[in-house]
Amino acid sequence: MKIAILGWGSLVWDPRDLPHYGPWESGGPEFPIEFSRVSSDCRLTLVVDPSGPTVPTRFALSPRSNISDAIEDLRKREGTTRKNIGSFIAPTSASSRTEFHHQVDVTEIVGPWCVNKRIDACVWTALLPNFKEELGSDFSPDQAVAYLERLGTSARDNALKYIRNAPAEVATPARQKVSARWPNSAS
Repeated sequence: MKIAILGWGSLVWDPRDLPHYGPWESGGPEFPIEFSRVSSDCRLTLVVDPSGPTVPTRFALSPRSNISDAIEDLRKREGTTRKNIGSFIAPTSASSRTEFHHQVDVTEIVGPWCVNKRIDACVWTALLPNFKEELGSDFSPDQAVAYLERLGTSARDNALKYIRNAPAEVATPARQKVSARWPNSAS
């Protein structure tokens, strides 16, 4: 089984111990993505968000031939639970299945992409946006900037580093607004 790992944020520039073959390639499926998740270290992180723009993802191949093993690799790298890992097995395989748990269903995006790339399955991080739950206001690019302005210097620098390091093709409204506010920090 040929399994792809999808990435659009820190997984691309900091895979740590995640087993994968070669570099992260462009040409992954396009997902609606935005910096609408507040992480435990105050960063605004990229997540699949139906209110975000559709942007290309990247992908790398897993050395695993079993989807459960690929899911476990990604779960460990992300330090999360199994329910926060999305997975898809292409309809061309013997047993088709899709798991999205609580995240937006991207079957219509992932399925054709897998078939086109001759990939049997893929996995990705499926954390939800949590901006409103964490900060009490709806997410918007202006609210993202206001949040970053309230952070201390060290926390803001860390948050800006995450935004700056995101792949260039992840051009979201929040990234553009942050780049305008801190032009040398978030390109």
